[in-house]
Amino acid sequence: MKGAIVFLAVFAIVFLISLGVAIPPGKALYDMLNLPIETTTYKVGGAIYGDVLIAAIFNAVIYGFIVWLVFTILTYRSRKEKQQNIQQNVTVNVGEKKESQTNTA
Repeated sequence: MKGAIVFLAVFAIVFLISLGVAIPPGKALYDMLNLPIETTTYKVGGAIYGDVLIAAIFNAVIYGFIVWLVFTILTYRSRKEKQQNIQQNVTVNVGEKKESQTNTA
């Protein structure tokens, strides 16, 4: 669940940044699609050009996935180290048994 939140947060931030600034690899991936010229001149919602929007989505997905993957690996390693530390720090004290009843015959 935390991984999904990390992905969505990075997705939103990178998406908004990519709308204003062209960062790689979004534009390169968009150029590889060889879409018709109408997508570059058409404004989506009357404000954002289609090519900028598509490149921003590519960037957001790619960077969101990378950050999610790093987060997942670090979380897994952290959990593994905690489990090992817990297993190593467990001590068992075995004392002598004392008879609570004395046998009197």
